[in-house]
Parts: sequence; structure tokens; C-alpha cells
Amino acid sequence: MALIIAGERSGVGKTTITLSILAFLAQQKNKRIQSFKVGPDYIDPMFHRAITGVAARNLDPILTSPSYVSSCFNLHSTAADYSLIEGVMGLFDGVKFPGSEILDYASTAHVARILDIPVLLVLDCAKLSGSIAAIAKGFSILDPQIKIIGVVLNRVASDRHLELLTEALAQIQMPILGVLRRHEQIAIPDRHLGLVPTVELPELNQIVEKLAHLAQEAFNWQRLLPLLKSSVSNNQSAIRMRSSISLDNQQLTISNQPIRIAIARDRAFNFYYQDNLDLFGELGAEVIEWSPLADQEVPQNVSGFYFGGGFPEVFAEELAANKIILQQLRSLIASNIPVYAECGGLMYLCDRLIDLEGRSWQLVGSIPATTTMQARLKLGYRQVLPLNLALNSPFQKPTSLNKNSLLSSLPIPHQLWGHEFHRSELTTKISHPLWQVRGLGDLSKSNSQGRIEGWNYKNIHASYIHLHWGESKFLFTKWLDSCRDYRNQLA
Repeated sequence: MALIIAGERSGVGKTTITLSILAFLAQQKNKRIQSFKVGPDYIDPMFHRAITGVAARNLDPILTSPSYVSSCFNLHSTAADYSLIEGVMGLFDGVKFPGSEILDYASTAHVARILDIPVLLVLDCAKLSGSIAAIAKGFSILDPQIKIIGVVLNRVASDRHLELLTEALAQIQMPILGVLRRHEQIAIPDRHLGLVPTVELPELNQIVEKLAHLAQEAFNWQRLLPLLKSSVSNNQSAIRMRSSISLDNQQLTISNQPIRIAIARDRAFNFYYQDNLDLFGELGAEVIEWSPLADQEVPQNVSGFYFGGGFPEVFAEELAANKIILQQLRSLIASNIPVYAECGGLMYLCDRLIDLEGRSWQLVGSIPATTTMQARLKLGYRQVLPLNLALNSPFQKPTSLNKNSLLSSLPIPHQLWGHEFHRSELTTKISHPLWQVRGLGDLSKSNSQGRIEGWNYKNIHASYIHLHWGESKFLFTKWLDSCRDYRNQLA
């Protein structure tokens, strides 16, 4: 068994409640807690991991598939004593996805149906009393496949307020498994893309202690703990499941010649899906983590660089000041070392970055473009098609492709799904585009060609699109092949 923490809508306190439950469970001796996050979020899983010491996993049927969501959950929850999933937005807030009749695709409810596990619903009671029963009742009967086993009442003002809420919910026999008062709210700092990541919070330990103390008093643990316990603890079963999802019958070849891949991981670059990182080891690569902010030299004897997303705009001054690293990267990239970059990584590789205060910073400069911070947020799922496969694309296609380019030798036709989440824009025309991109709204228009995105330049593959490699391992393997070729050329 496991639970999904769902909300009636965004902003009701799902994350605080999830973190407080995890903080309490983490105090239990010799217990492994496995957490999950519905959707493409990077920052919430950082908090999960900081509390439990175990990498959180993203469950996203758009970026992967319903079958991958199920396999991933079963694999990682099997090895745990307790399992908990943090939902996304409101319980039934999903999308209409091409090829599916499901109206709330990728919602918390959709994941609950895929996994067949119950929901703990968080209700914001700040401006409610008796009406709380109508809301809870509506959520409980809208979809018979969704089992709401109880509610958590958040932002309760007083004992009298709680009494009114309790009486109302008793009418519909809805169990109350947690109560959080208004004054008990714990503030976690945020900024333009959500919560401030854990690596930037020196007060994180104090926050976790407060969350654990809050949870001890706020929840009915006698009823909650049995619901959180994983139903199976069988290592052989976990091994079989790992084998079934690791290669997904995609005829991938694991090389017996290990290569070293440098992954930027510090305060500026920390948006990585753990499943993606796991693939390095599974496919015969050694990960070398390093910091473009703090290190005085790039990792030695590496065959490729991976730059994830993050906040280069916040640390642009420090990144620009580390001129030794910038020069070393320019030199290595000029030697044609393979580089894969997403969002913040793309920004770092560009010539200049204009930050939130309008200041200009010179960065790596291997991509001849400038990125500028904007007020408008670009957010959403994106269908991406490699331009060389977009047969009817009106956009310029790459004039030549390295044989080890991500775009060469892909299954035809092949489409990927990614996610976009940023406030910066490229203010230089893309001259070597990587993807043809369409959003969900574009797909409803028969004549929409979308737009071009990313850079397929030299041996750089960089884009604002974040990809989960779970169902696209062949693409990831293609990039590792280019890294091996680079190493062999130097041998």
C-alpha cells in the first residue's frame, strides 16, 4: 500500500504536508522511505531526498508512459518500508492528451488509477466551514475508481472552526486524518520558478525539524502509518522489475568499455531526473559530478558533458567570474567533445546572459546566441520531432549531421514528449535548430507547424526542452555512442 497526497487545487499545502509526513517517517529507525512526485517537477523531489536520504522518482505518463509509471513505482516502492506520492495541482487537473480518451491525463487522479492506490485529500479550510462537506463529497464521488481514504484539513483557524468542519464531514462519513492550524504554517522560500532548491537553504535542517514536529501532532498516525507501508518487501521481486524496465526491449547495447561523463551539479545546475542519472551506470558510463561555479578545472579524462537545468541567471556573476572554467570548456567544445544541455545548460553555453536586473554576463560562448530573462513564463508539455525527420516541416533543416548526432539514425517517424519551464528567451535567431516543437494547443490545429527549438551545433545538442529518457533510451544511448567515439579518436 501507499498513498497519494492530492489537493483540491494548487496552493492548498500539498508540498508542506508531504514534507511533514516524510520528515516524521524519516525519524523512524532503520526504515527506508521512498517518495515520488507526479509530473515533471524537479525541486519538490530535491526536498524529498533531503529529508529521506533516498532519491525521489517522477511519475509522469506524458514524459514516459502509463506502463513506465507503473513499473517505476513498483520497482522503487518494493524496496521501501513506506511509500508516499506527492500529487500535482488539483486532484483531477490534467490534460486532454492525443490518442487518449482520458480527460484528466497525467493528473494525480490518473496516476492513482494507474497504480490503484488510495488518495489523501488536502482541503484548504481558511474560508470554509459547513461547505467543506460538499467539496469533499464531490471529490469522493466524481470518479468511482478514485478511493479517497480521508482528508487533511489545512489552515484551520480555531477549535471552534475545527468543530464546525468536523461536524460537517461527519455527515458524509469522511475520515479526518490530519489537522494543520493557520499559525503552524512553515514558510519555505520561493522565487521566480518555484521553491528555492535545497542546496541554497542553509536553514534546511531547522525546517525539516519543524516539519517533523508539526507532523507528530497534526496527523492520526494510528490510521495513517498502515496506509503508508509498502505492501511487499522482496528484493528478488525488485531485481526482476529492475530488469524489466531498465532496457524496455529497445535492443540497447551495454558497452564493456566504460566512459566518464561530466555532469554539472551545484547551485546553478541541479535539475535532473534520477531515472536519467541511473541510466549512465546501466549503460556502462561513469558519472563525474563537478561544479562550474566552484571548481578551478573541468574534470579530466571525460568523454562528454551533461548540463542540466537550474538557475544560471541567479549565479551568472559567479559563473562569468570563473574564467578558467569558461576557457577550458570553450577549448574542449572546439575539440568536438559531445555536449548535451537542457534549459539552464543551454543558457550557460550561449555567448551572453542578460539577468533579472538587466546586467549582461559573458559565459561559455560555444553557442552564438544571447539569452535574456523575461517576465513571461513559458510552461507546458511539448511534442518534439527531430528536424531531419520532420518531412513536411517548413523550417530550415540542419545542412549536415555528424553520424553520431542525436538526430541521425532515429526510428522514423519518431516523436518525443518533453517539458518546458523557463523565463528566459533566446534573443538571437537559431541557425542550427534541433527540434520542431508543438504544444498541446498546437496539436489541436491541423495546420500548425509549431516552432523550431534548440541548437544542433558542432557536437552540441542543447534545448529548452527537458526530456525524461525512460521511454527514449535509444536517444540517450546514441549520445553515449558519440561520447565513446570521441574517446576512441583521442586514444
